[in-house]
Amino acid sequence: MTKRVAVLGTPITHSLSPALHRAAYEELGLDWSYEAIEVSANQVCEFVTGCGPEWAGLSLTMPLKEAVLPALSQRTPVVELTQAANTVVFDGQSRSGHNTDVSGFVNALHEINVVAVGAVTLLGSGATARSALVAMHEMGAHAITVVARNGTSAQRLVELAELLNVQCEVLDWTSDRAKSHVLGAELVINTAPADVAATLAGNGQGLLFDAIYNPWPTPLASGWAGTIVSGHDLLIHQALGQIALMTGYVVDVDVLRGALPGS
Repeated sequence: MTKRVAVLGTPITHSLSPALHRAAYEELGLDWSYEAIEVSANQVCEFVTGCGPEWAGLSLTMPLKEAVLPALSQRTPVVELTQAANTVVFDGQSRSGHNTDVSGFVNALHEINVVAVGAVTLLGSGATARSALVAMHEMGAHAITVVARNGTSAQRLVELAELLNVQCEVLDWTSDRAKSHVLGAELVINTAPADVAATLAGNGQGLLFDAIYNPWPTPLASGWAGTIVSGHDLLIHQALGQIALMTGYVVDVDVLRGALPGS
């Protein structure tokens, strides 16, 4: 049986995941299909539970990473920590949820020889920000400064940091300290939309990991003077994790990097 895989989200037309996964299947000699399907948060649980034996797995974008949780029969410890699953793997009647965003952050930094971090500034407070926080904890972060607009979601990050024994401070996005702190930070991870993060743009000297790739370069990345890791790097490394989970095989990073438009 030809296996099916898809990326779900809304909007989904911009997704580069089909190009990456199809390149991996070709490299592995697998006759698998990978589609991009428009699915809303209200529809995702019904979609997931309705998938038949022809389905190997699903990739999920926001806002589905949280909305899918009730449909999962199993969740990894990382999913429980982040309360976000970007991957569903089907095995018989089992629908297991995984989070490869965490390993994606870690492996993208490892690729540029960053293997440990200390203090981190995190922009945004949604599901991807929670994954970034867990990833930075895995890399040894002892302090996180969160720059956020939403008090409720920022509080979830504070609670997660406390659980991980990581010191956490929250700065309001519009505060006088926010921009100066961001531009002076050693490591900045942005998970906020490009137009929102643009308000903090400037000639930062540290390492910027901008998780956004559409549009690229983002306004934040365009003005940055230090080293930049792009959302394409996160996309590639989280996809490598998904491919390994769904197929059981490891693909070289250059296969996926070569599948990106313009590469």
